[in-house]
Amino acid sequence: MPEAVPTREIFRNFSFVMQMLFYVVSFSAIAVFLYGSYLRVKKYRRGHSAYRFDNLGKRIIKAKIIVLKNASVWKRDALAGFAHTLVFWGFAVLFVGTVIVALDHDLLRFFDVHLLQGEFYLWFSLVLDVFGVLFLIGLVLMMLRRSGTGQPQLDYTRVDLKEDQYDRSGYKRDDRIFLWLLLLIGLSGFFIEGFRIAVDRPEFEAWASPVGWFLANLFDSLGMSDSGNTFHAGTWWLHGIFVLIFVAYIPFSKAMHMLLDFANLVFTDELAAQRLPKISEEDMKKGMGYGSIEDFTWKELLDFDSCTKCGRCHIACPARAAGTVLSPRDLILDLRTYADSTIGVSEWFRQKFDGGSRWPDPGKNGVKVAGQVIKKETLWACTTCMSCVESCPVGIEHLTSIVQLRRRLVDEGSLDDNLQDALMNIGDYGNSFGQPERARGKWIQGLDFKPKDVRKEAADYLWFMGDYAAYDPRVQALSRSVARVLNKIGIDFGVLYEGEKNAGNDVRRVGEEGLFEMLVEDNLAVLHKAKFKEIFTTDPHTFNTIKNEYPEFGGNFTIYHYTQLLANLIDDGKLTFSKKLDYKVTYHDPCYLGRYNKETSAPRKILKALGVTLLEMPRCGENTFCCGAGGGRIWMDDSGMEERPSEMRIKEALGLGTFDYFVVACPKDNAMYTDAIKTAGQEGKFEIRDMIQLVEEAL
Repeated sequence: MPEAVPTREIFRNFSFVMQMLFYVVSFSAIAVFLYGSYLRVKKYRRGHSAYRFDNLGKRIIKAKIIVLKNASVWKRDALAGFAHTLVFWGFAVLFVGTVIVALDHDLLRFFDVHLLQGEFYLWFSLVLDVFGVLFLIGLVLMMLRRSGTGQPQLDYTRVDLKEDQYDRSGYKRDDRIFLWLLLLIGLSGFFIEGFRIAVDRPEFEAWASPVGWFLANLFDSLGMSDSGNTFHAGTWWLHGIFVLIFVAYIPFSKAMHMLLDFANLVFTDELAAQRLPKISEEDMKKGMGYGSIEDFTWKELLDFDSCTKCGRCHIACPARAAGTVLSPRDLILDLRTYADSTIGVSEWFRQKFDGGSRWPDPGKNGVKVAGQVIKKETLWACTTCMSCVESCPVGIEHLTSIVQLRRRLVDEGSLDDNLQDALMNIGDYGNSFGQPERARGKWIQGLDFKPKDVRKEAADYLWFMGDYAAYDPRVQALSRSVARVLNKIGIDFGVLYEGEKNAGNDVRRVGEEGLFEMLVEDNLAVLHKAKFKEIFTTDPHTFNTIKNEYPEFGGNFTIYHYTQLLANLIDDGKLTFSKKLDYKVTYHDPCYLGRYNKETSAPRKILKALGVTLLEMPRCGENTFCCGAGGGRIWMDDSGMEERPSEMRIKEALGLGTFDYFVVACPKDNAMYTDAIKTAGQEGKFEIRDMIQLVEEAL
């Protein structure tokens, strides 16, 4: 008798009626999925336009690479990355296998084409067994991570409300259902295989379906093989029901991230935080920034739904760590909940509010997203450090939404008094200190030479100084050091003197778009007439806006942060040091240099050339921790913070042990940490030094 061709029967011992019943239930689940997906798409279509279709092929390829490698999930969380990789690839292969089964049984067999038989079936079955096991291992690791590790990013506790004012048990329930449904789908699939093999015992399944063969032996030992057909039918239906419940559940649950996150990564703007959006004349007629949920773009509405509640932005946020009412995660989830409530689509397991903390009825007119849905205290707590955006594995652009909501608050005059004063000073005098424009060049007093005025005399480099380098007495000495170093090594540079105004980086991130554009217009009028080849600046905030935002207004310049300029001079042999510095130091990466513009190597190249011993803090490079000055926070009252970010950073540095200097490369960092070392009571432990001070000493 010829050996049976290796294959398997899909509807084993199922009557025609039972098969039709399965298809009816299947199409019902698919209909629920399609309806939920339609509601999501309808929601996104309510948003404003956002052009994210440029270079679409490259966008898709880049997103594919991120997703296939699970690269963004691995970043700074190896356990989550490993577990997610197993789940992702296990699910992907099992899904493809299911599609092949459906194609073979529901279509190709009517054309007398059979895929699942012979050698193809054997290898097909083996691959599915292997990846099915990996899938289950990944799910178990995910469960253990959420139940036993106590990681703070997985704690759904809000930072702005008391426990009796909200209920997020739905989020926890959704997490458990998501993982348990997938686990039950995987386990029941193997049980179906085991019962089928236990009844028929085809020899080829011994290696083609090793898990099923193992389970068949187990069922034999338990005396279950005699009722194998009954157990097989029951388990088959359980498996099918679990799968179809999951299909219907996707658009209303955490599971929707499986579809949305890839799209969100495709349409992510790589410069979303570095280059904020302009306001069109049409939008200005309705008021600056976002006042209603319909003002958000479709990409921002997609952002809200893409959030997986992983909490990475939550634990990375310096404002949250400082004890303020801002959590980037909660802000995004609140915007999701409110957006859903205005269109009638919702997660099945969502957050709820009690105790009078619910935002106004979305059906009423005049609901303000900025101020009512998201409290103004929450929005003003943001330092715009970009740690939320950088840490997000799914491409959410928190910062753009925050700034757009801030723009509405500024338009309504709802802002901190100190901030209002700083903005008025910038508008009246071109600087946040309220000093006369002619005083911008007073920092040169004490130099034995006068830097060129590039408005009148040509120079290779223009030094765009920024307010703190020119006006703050604590920083003026550092500016003189920069000038002396460059003059000593023969670098041809000049400044704009009173022709320079605040570059506007923080003005824009505060939400004062009108003032920002006025500053850009005034600065560009001077820059276009000045005589220079390239720009450098000691201020990372200025560096960011001139590099990434001025081009949109016609200001295309080559600009360097001064550490980049010095590093280039070292490479060219134009900057050499006569002595090595025998110091132990730690270095603080400025947010607007290290994270915004990914420049982490130039400062370290300088430190290496200086000969110092560098002790890296736990959070460094692109993962640096904010000093708390950005986004206009340096101009605001911070007395309500439990602990200032700058003080936390000083304590983090102290954890390295004994060292000599805490090195900075930003005027605002110098001011913030000079104050913090005093308020934290750590004077005498080490000193704050700018990079240029070490360079000048080594010369």
